[in-house]
Amino acid sequence: MTPDSRPTTPHGVVVGVDSSTQSCKVVVVDAATGQVLTSASAPHPDGTAVDPRRWLEALRSAWAKAGVAERPDVLGVGISAQQHGLVALDASGEPVHEALLWNDVRSAEEAASLYGDLGTPAWLDAVGLVPVPAITLTKLAWLRRHRPEAAERVHRVMLPHDWLVLQLTGAFVTDASDASGTGYFSAQTGAYRPDLLQRYFGAVPALPEVLAPDAVAGHLHSEWAGAPDRRIPVSAGSGDNAGAALGLGLAPGDVVVSVGTSGTVFSRSPHAVSDPTGLVSGFADATGHYLPLLCTLNAARVMTTTADLLGVDLAEFTRLGLAGPSDAAGLTMLPYLDGERTPNLPDATGRLHGITRASFTPENLARAAVLSVANSLADCLEVLRGAGAPVERVLAIGGGAQSDALRAVLPDTLGTPVQIPEIREYVALGAAHQALWAAAGEAPAWPRRLVAELPVTGDAGIRAHRERYRALRQEAVSPAGR
Repeated sequence: MTPDSRPTTPHGVVVGVDSSTQSCKVVVVDAATGQVLTSASAPHPDGTAVDPRRWLEALRSAWAKAGVAERPDVLGVGISAQQHGLVALDASGEPVHEALLWNDVRSAEEAASLYGDLGTPAWLDAVGLVPVPAITLTKLAWLRRHRPEAAERVHRVMLPHDWLVLQLTGAFVTDASDASGTGYFSAQTGAYRPDLLQRYFGAVPALPEVLAPDAVAGHLHSEWAGAPDRRIPVSAGSGDNAGAALGLGLAPGDVVVSVGTSGTVFSRSPHAVSDPTGLVSGFADATGHYLPLLCTLNAARVMTTTADLLGVDLAEFTRLGLAGPSDAAGLTMLPYLDGERTPNLPDATGRLHGITRASFTPENLARAAVLSVANSLADCLEVLRGAGAPVERVLAIGGGAQSDALRAVLPDTLGTPVQIPEIREYVALGAAHQALWAAAGEAPAWPRRLVAELPVTGDAGIRAHRERYRALRQEAVSPAGR
């Protein structure tokens, strides 16, 4: 479809899909206003290795619940999904192994080996990031070493959103935002690095074509469109963080702090951000610019896990987290319950420091858990700012950002006011945004709505806790330092 043949005034709806770690969400969005008309979701299996066909099952369920196939006014479909996950298929299109997700750290040894082989400057020059267990290339190296029979059968390699687009359209494509998280694609040059695949996987499997952000990947198969004569375009898709940036209408200088299963801190930048430490991943965004990003493995689940330990629901956990002294009476938690990605400590464990009879109370434990999440995100923001990324406004999104206990400590911990956009499925909304861009030839200008602006209060207890947290984190980092 050429730009001149695309409709310039949209009348209808677009569909956005967010295939995340935990679930698949489908939203049907009014093309003119950006309002979500209907939405539905279906759960994904727990764990860090999943048969990708389960994602398709969840999408079918959410698709049906949202009534997509029954709508005659669907203009286009977009898909965003969790980054990095390895989907490897044989020549017949069957998975050779379970998909290894971003939070699967079994490739930690391979990541360390890849990093040691080239070092920080060479990796940053090649692909804008350094290998950590989340990165797809390290998972391929693990497959080669530990499942050689499966590795021999690999014909195609792709990412979760690529796999879903393939199932819906038959098109083997991706976009720069997702490709830039693989470890074998450079966001700066816009090209794959097959030499890195050959070096660390021992082969160069077929890779998806990298499409422009406004490109049409293909058209829905009739079973998804609802009728054989309906040609509904599907956009190139994106990684989940790039999708969230689109859904928020992120501008240069905006920084997103997303608190979900993982914690992410990212900004949109018109230029590549160079971080000599390698902590900032130099991803592409879904507009043709850049999305410098840091990610933590531990975010909202630190709070839910602590609530479970205390035997309380989240409402009571929030009350406890707001009831104690602002510095948690000296109790300090390092929240590396599942290892950590920023800093890169895949084998780390959590720590609890400052336990006394006076400090070891439910209130202080709850607040220490909340403060640990805020401080982990503050670490990321400091690194992002130090790398030269523009930081003018901070927006907090994600389920964890709805916690009043976290909101109470976030501005003082980050050292900057925090804006809270209204609760929306921003990744799915970004996918819908891209769908309309591809279908109509012009990106929509849907408004961003804020529900709160949180000021810095100058709380001395939160500042004191920040210093204690830094010291505890340094103790964990130093023995394994790079």
